Amino acid sequence: MSGCEARDAKKLVRSPSGLRMVPEHRSARSPFGLDEPPWVPDKECPRCMQCDTKFDFITRKHHCRRCGKCFCDKCCSKKVPLPRMCFVDPVRQCAECALISQKETEFYDKQLKVLMNGATFFVTLGTSDKSELMVCRLSNNQRYLVLDGDSHYEIEIIQISTVQILTEGFTPGEKDIHTYTSLLESQHITEGGNTRAIGMILQYKVPGSEELTQMKFTASEDFSCNKKLSASWLAAMHKATKLLYESRDQ
Repeated sequence: MSGCEARDAKKLVRSPSGLRMVPEHRSARSPFGLDEPPWVPDKECPRCMQCDTKFDFITRKHHCRRCGKCFCDKCCSKKVPLPRMCFVDPVRQCAECALISQKETEFYDKQLKVLMNGATFFVTLGTSDKSELMVCRLSNNQRYLVLDGDSHYEIEIIQISTVQILTEGFTPGEKDIHTYTSLLESQHITEGGNTRAIGMILQYKVPGSEELTQMKFTASEDFSCNKKLSASWLAAMHKATKLLYESRDQ
């Protein structure tokens, strides 16, 4: 087994919440992942934290695997996939958390594949006035943005400090750049409709340096198919950015 394969090796572990397939080394975990929450102790929750039903021998308490709070069976009956915590099987979640996890399933089922398949952009590094046509994709272990052209770059996801999505289709006077520094400031970008993603600006730190490096991605206008693929990739990157900030804020 190579050093890279050893780093990416996974192991099956059992927690109070269920079976999880996790990386053997914490440094190899996905930057989009979430840690299991501590469960609210049984003695601290005599009633359901949603409907206030009192627990007894008939009304049992259940812990939501995503938030760790106590609920009755009625308020915590859904079993939903939770890939961000590496659960092998669907796990019990409260109604609010189940809804969030169901929405995230689209990212893991569809958009993550779009990011890994990659798209073509004109890439400009720093303040240079020259750009290079490159294929940008997310690595299979989800930890790097890999850029290939005449040059080669690997940007570690955890070193990215800001992501700006460039869009077109706003009414005159509105800005065409949105900076995502928290979930509350993010705005949904779709492949169709009035707003279309046409590029991206990243700021990230190179290991060993405290200075921020900037990289601009501009969708190619050469072929309509490339343009559509780039817009799909940027929309997926927008969703990934929201999950990334959520993981960091945990």
